[in-house]
Amino acid sequence: MLDHIAFGVGNLPASSDFYEQALKPLGIELLIKREGVISAFGADRMPGFLLHGDRPAPEAPLHIAFSASDHAGVDAFHAAALAAGGTDNGAPGPRDYHPNYYGAFILDPDGNNIEAVCHSAP
Repeated sequence: MLDHIAFGVGNLPASSDFYEQALKPLGIELLIKREGVISAFGADRMPGFLLHGDRPAPEAPLHIAFSASDHAGVDAFHAAALAAGGTDNGAPGPRDYHPNYYGAFILDPDGNNIEAVCHSAP
């Protein structure tokens, strides 16, 4: 549905470091880094998640959900994001959105609600 998302952050080096660690368990890696300007993350050499250091951070926090291939990926994302300095906003587990929804929520350095979600049965 979406091709990519881009937004400003308050501290590009801190946010870039956070996302580089937090997204690694989901197979998403840092692809482009231009100091003070942009960090672009993606898989298969296709950037789909971009952070801008030369734009203001959104006034209202964002909610962004990343797909995980299985429950273990959601768990690994949550652990990696906490280790990277994120704030727990919902431990890994089932949610009542639909019977197979399994997600975890973390607040990033700017207070955005970042989620990893798997829609498959365990």
